[in-house]
Amino acid sequence: MTADPTPRAPSVPEALNPRERPPLPAAASPMFGSDAIAQTLAALDIPYIALNPGASFRGLHDSLVNHLGNRTPQMLLCLHEEHAVALAHGYAKVTGKAMAAAVHANVGLMHATMAVFNAWCDRMPLLLLGATGHLDAARRRPWIEWIHTARDQGALVRNFTKWDDQPASPAAARESLFRAKWLSESAPQAPVYVNLDVDVQEQALREPLPPANPADFLPEARVGASARQIAALAALIRRAQRPVLLMGRVSRCAQAWAQRLRLAEGIGARVLTDLKVGAAFPTDHPLHAGAPGIYADAAALGALEQADLIISLDWVDLAGLLREACADGRPAARIVQVSVDAALHRGWSMDYQALPAVDLCIRAEPELLVADLNEALGLAPRPGEAHAPVSAPAAPAAPAAAGQAPLLSMAELAHGLRECLAGREVSLTHLPLGWDGALWPFHHPLDFLGSDGGGGVGAGPGLTVGAALALRGSSRVPLGICGDGDFLMGATALWTAVHYRIPLICVVANNQSFFNDEVHQERVARMRGRAVDNKWIGQRIADPDVDIAGLARAQGAAAYGPVATPRDLAQACAGALRDFDQGRVAVIDARIASGYTPAMTNALTEQGAD
Repeated sequence: MTADPTPRAPSVPEALNPRERPPLPAAASPMFGSDAIAQTLAALDIPYIALNPGASFRGLHDSLVNHLGNRTPQMLLCLHEEHAVALAHGYAKVTGKAMAAAVHANVGLMHATMAVFNAWCDRMPLLLLGATGHLDAARRRPWIEWIHTARDQGALVRNFTKWDDQPASPAAARESLFRAKWLSESAPQAPVYVNLDVDVQEQALREPLPPANPADFLPEARVGASARQIAALAALIRRAQRPVLLMGRVSRCAQAWAQRLRLAEGIGARVLTDLKVGAAFPTDHPLHAGAPGIYADAAALGALEQADLIISLDWVDLAGLLREACADGRPAARIVQVSVDAALHRGWSMDYQALPAVDLCIRAEPELLVADLNEALGLAPRPGEAHAPVSAPAAPAAPAAAGQAPLLSMAELAHGLRECLAGREVSLTHLPLGWDGALWPFHHPLDFLGSDGGGGVGAGPGLTVGAALALRGSSRVPLGICGDGDFLMGATALWTAVHYRIPLICVVANNQSFFNDEVHQERVARMRGRAVDNKWIGQRIADPDVDIAGLARAQGAAAYGPVATPRDLAQACAGALRDFDQGRVAVIDARIASGYTPAMTNALTEQGAD
């Protein structure tokens, strides 16, 4: 089965900010190395390049503007390199395709590293373009080109990219870009880095490069299971009485969603999903065990304890989940792992998680395996089949503390947003760490796009802008719910959305604290028999309060708040939705009560406990 993610990215990037479209170039023949590089990017159907400008890629910049006319790929100006990479990461979360981001020399790459690591941990494709001052020291400009040149620039990100290269000629650069896109989008997907020397960009071409069709160099390279493995797994399923499916890293493809739904219903399997990755299965379906979360809840763990067969479809942390389910990490059930992720496992980062004990390991892409397995079991998706959503109960009101202003609970925040957006297709582009997965059911693969990947605070706004770019022109409302710390670190990413007319709604779940660390400080204080009242010191974002709405307006966005009651939230949300429908960016500062569910608190802080 080969199915493209939906919806497709806009095919006419010129629609973004027409003020930045220069006249079409008079001649299409490449004259410089960077002209050939720009033409290669266009031939690869790279629609956008998010960037923060830099002199090291001034040649490429000129070629994109004056040789290609800033048509395709179109440059998207960002105010920080982390935002540029996060934007490309968010775009990939919707489309499954690599967008480009360009960073300036070693200094821009250093700024971007956290965002690259996020995309790496999230297993998302990304074409990262870098540049460096003259490698020929005799040609470097005094001072500035020396501090902006590194002998091995790729070493900064090599431990969390799939591949990197520094081509030494325009012809080599073209081949490098072909290889980069192919590798980035082939499973397991991950970022790649191509570093362009100034000489390669700015040298004059004596003659055009010989013709090359990108399709000839980007063959489909899918990884499926063998017939023997499919037969073995089908046999295990036929014998199982209580199978459980762990829906992990899967695509945003609607056809693959239908295949997973049919498999679960056909074999009567309980299903677990995970908020670390995007929506993979209807979360209010009768077969779904518990609610999705960063960690499994009691209902999910109960399903694992009763299971006699557990099938992991590229679950992010299989060993960790099994240890939650039983003390020794080895349930009585037979365990099957379906994943190609081991191809990326290295020694620098521990993002590969603990090594699980399994009975059968199948190196295959989950959606290919599910399609083949359904065929082997005689299960075909039913055309037009839709799962009827189950209405969520109204969120209870949060009591206001005596003498203090009322604050919204996270449940009230979710309920208010769902009420306002009822009848609209919503894509949750980001969620705060303390989110309860039961608050918002998912019925489509684009209903939730997953976490930031590497736990990098500040990614939420940039990811939301990138996802909104990919969803622009569709029927969906991109809604990012960010913590206040996350928003404050990434707020200027919204300027790019405003500038390029990328409508979205961002809600700041503002507890005026880096609250996750308050939870940890309380846990340590209790372990040591010390005062818990001091947990807020060095964590609270107050005195003075940050003007979240003012910060959003400074980027050109419409802004509302602070709001702290369900009534005020409803009014703010209605205004934000009107702004969105008019093509604007809207931000709501929602003051919420600090607090996680007890299960979340225990899961986050239990390390080191007695």
